[in-house]
Amino acid sequence: MSRATSGGTGGGLLVAGTTSDAGKSVVTAGICRWLVRQGVKVAPFKAQNMSLNSFVTQEGAEIGRAQAMQAQAARVEPTALMNPVLLKPGSDRSSQVVLMGKPVGEMSARGYHGGRQEQLLGTVLECLAELRGTYDAVICEGAGSPAEINLRRTDIVNMGIARNARLPVLVVGDIDRGGVFASFFGTVALLSPEDQEFVAGFLVNKFRGDVSLLEPGLDMLESLTGRRTYGVLPFQHGLGIDEEDGLRVSLRGSVRESEVSAPVGEDILRVAVCAIPLMSNFTDVDALAAEPGVVVRFVDRAEELVDADLVVVPGTRGTVRALEWLRERGLADALARRAAQGRPVLGICGGFQILGEHIEDEVESRAGQVEGLGLLPVRVRFAREKTLTRPVGEALGEPVEGYEIHHGVAQVTGGTPFLDGCRVGEVWGTHWHGSLESDGFRRAFLREVAAAAGRRFVPAADTSFGSLREEQLDRLGDLIEEHADTDALWRLIESGAPTGLPFIPPGAPA
Repeated sequence: MSRATSGGTGGGLLVAGTTSDAGKSVVTAGICRWLVRQGVKVAPFKAQNMSLNSFVTQEGAEIGRAQAMQAQAARVEPTALMNPVLLKPGSDRSSQVVLMGKPVGEMSARGYHGGRQEQLLGTVLECLAELRGTYDAVICEGAGSPAEINLRRTDIVNMGIARNARLPVLVVGDIDRGGVFASFFGTVALLSPEDQEFVAGFLVNKFRGDVSLLEPGLDMLESLTGRRTYGVLPFQHGLGIDEEDGLRVSLRGSVRESEVSAPVGEDILRVAVCAIPLMSNFTDVDALAAEPGVVVRFVDRAEELVDADLVVVPGTRGTVRALEWLRERGLADALARRAAQGRPVLGICGGFQILGEHIEDEVESRAGQVEGLGLLPVRVRFAREKTLTRPVGEALGEPVEGYEIHHGVAQVTGGTPFLDGCRVGEVWGTHWHGSLESDGFRRAFLREVAAAAGRRFVPAADTSFGSLREEQLDRLGDLIEEHADTDALWRLIESGAPTGLPFIPPGAPA
């Protein structure tokens, strides 16, 4: 059945959560996939995202990877409009502010919430209005909790945008954590009367067991708040999209608990990813974890590299800091020993820079010239202008594409060319994120790794990372279609929150 809004501004919905990681991202993606399968022209939106996992759009804008995946769920090309503000933490107290896909400077949390955030509200609302003028529906994702009373005055991502754009709000709670009824009630009760008018109801996420046992609680919750529950989504292993903050491999659930399919050849392949500080775009290893017989784990001790067939040094928002961390923990020496023994090491983006001879950084860490690990003939100078590109090329006899997000400019002075970087022995380095998602290239690379490691590992001939992603998004759409009241959801999207919703005291403090 095809659904569409009736002319003018498209419909909308804000998916909020009782906490961070309650399931807002996956619910937003699931609703997008359900809607597009119903013939609705839909787009995702997140006004402000804080994440070190980002993506480059076709127009060269940097946005959160979660919004890029939500756009894929909606079967549309991601754009900067879908995530106008991206915060990339550089420490516990400051972040790089990326506005409309381009970095505009570093800012402390106090400075951002002290005035800068309010100034961005106009830009955020303009982006949302443009999307709503183009699409039948826009499914917005909130951040953290809408009941963060200390930040409400400057909020541009939860109730601030809901009230300005008159969006109904669906609050998602993770029942697997416990306390979901208190979280639902408390979220509403800590909002002002004006904010509460837009909170339409709730969605329970990650429920295990017999739903009939939960129903009395849902009925009591409705009697207490005057708001219904729009669905109970069952717990499913390995269900998610590219993470914003957690250490996860999106196709296999938690990395440390990843399910590994039986290998095609006689051996498995062990991949160790160095869990360096401010690790960014660790989603690069998702494609490796999707391969049957490949075991991926994150490590932070030198002895954990001993039995690894491949060590990956991933991207980071703090290259110099990560380099110091590797040295402090003995991992730098372990990597040097691997290189000397001809055992595979792959550096991606910041990891590639770390493997080089030296780094000149007056931008990110302002540490000046720092000696790298010296495993690749590369010299890196940090530029104030950030490189944001979507390169396409060929390597190991296979077509490959990726995306680049970095301030460091690499001068390669030797070795064998490898994408934009180089290879010396079994040490490889490149700035290209996402290259391992190219199936033919990934298989060719893993064959090289297996040969160097002496493993009788054979890449599966039919593993399609793109197909696996589509299956994952379809599973999210199925979850919404089968376990949510989709007719009621559509009424919310089209008509807004029900009128006459009761006020739940005490409300927000003055």
